[in-house]
Amino acid sequence: MKQFKFYVMADPHFFDTALGCSGEEYEDFMHYEQKCFAETESINKSVFEFLKKADEADIVLIAGDLSFNGEKKSHEGFLKLLYELKNSGKKIYVVTADHDFKWKREDTFAFGENGRYSPEHTERDELFDMYKDFGFGDAIAADREHLSYVAQLSENVRLMALNCDLKKDGKYYFFEQQREWIKAQAKKARADNQTMVAMCHYPILPGQPLFSLISPMLIRDAHEFACFLADNGIHIIFTGHMHNQSINELVTEKGNKLYDITTGSVIADPAFIRLVSIADEKTVEIKSIPTPDFEWDTDDCKKYLSDMFDRMIVNLITDMRDDTERAMRKFHIEDKGIIKKVLRIAGKFICKVKVGTLARLLLIKCDKSIKNMRTLDYATELVRGTFEGNQSFVEGTPKGDLWLNLLKRINFILKRIDVKGWDGKKADLYDLLKNTAGNYGIDDYNAVLTIK
Repeated sequence: MKQFKFYVMADPHFFDTALGCSGEEYEDFMHYEQKCFAETESINKSVFEFLKKADEADIVLIAGDLSFNGEKKSHEGFLKLLYELKNSGKKIYVVTADHDFKWKREDTFAFGENGRYSPEHTERDELFDMYKDFGFGDAIAADREHLSYVAQLSENVRLMALNCDLKKDGKYYFFEQQREWIKAQAKKARADNQTMVAMCHYPILPGQPLFSLISPMLIRDAHEFACFLADNGIHIIFTGHMHNQSINELVTEKGNKLYDITTGSVIADPAFIRLVSIADEKTVEIKSIPTPDFEWDTDDCKKYLSDMFDRMIVNLITDMRDDTERAMRKFHIEDKGIIKKVLRIAGKFICKVKVGTLARLLLIKCDKSIKNMRTLDYATELVRGTFEGNQSFVEGTPKGDLWLNLLKRINFILKRIDVKGWDGKKADLYDLLKNTAGNYGIDDYNAVLTIK
């Protein structure tokens, strides 16, 4: 088997700025946003210019959320970029997701002279033909109903592009008919001596351990479906959706592996592109490439995106203190007096207290190098790290040791909380929180994976 390489990107969320992205209502919307809006057109143009010149591979996979929120005009703008990239010699394979269509026009939005309005939306059944030249049209097998297909990437490698934007009981789900189609295509790939890799917008494995407890962050029956893929010979899946950078592994009871390689959105921190090398049927190498600088009023685009992420976290916490009702609406929390009071007190405490004072109050050790750090800054850095990957709050570092000391102090409470993880078993909250703040596993950026 010859070495085969391709690029992977996720969540371009292209927005045509001609639709409008300014004004008071726009600024209010961006108050809690991790991802860019007005900047997305510029960012995507920069990314596509980079890919035109990137010469290590001539295939690009794009893992969903192609438009910002299903606007027809945004799809038209993104398709223009795709055709330009295709004309440069690249082959492009996309999968669509829930931000690429809306059931009704009122679900789209932009910001014009008179505030927020709803531009023309894209219907779900338009997407197959709209993106026919980028995977669907030349597929060796296609499931039009579920917007999924199989494509031959190289002599020995096939791609299974999976869409699961339909819901069951409020959660995204792979329906039985689609599962049978997946099983049949995986079986055919094995019979044809093909290595099958998959792409899906929604993560199959939790991007971080704590995400396994948060319902919107996983598809329905995620653990069972992950085992289904691995046991049917699919050992690598490329995903997006969560705008985080991670590589996670599952081993089934039958001893089969599944790696979920989640790639950060190009229009939000962390913004990266993956270069994937399939060396042979057993070995896959993953490298991460920072998305290039883009034309905007900034000297440091990476800092611009990380500052935007930090601003979102700081706004959430300070609003707990200053505008508690607004913060509660963001968290979808009912307006109950006691919860409102608790959130306000917590917001005041986090904003005011330094790390050393927090440690003193909890009777835990704190390295002198971080005693004067604001708890707000500590919390912001911890949260951002869970999305950027390779989380640095690990044992043996001042910030990591403080986190572990805190968890040990409250572990008697954590043990009493009976909550089930994504595999249906009781979750070890100490372990989940430890491994969410610190990465003790696979490097989330650059790794060599053994798939069999």
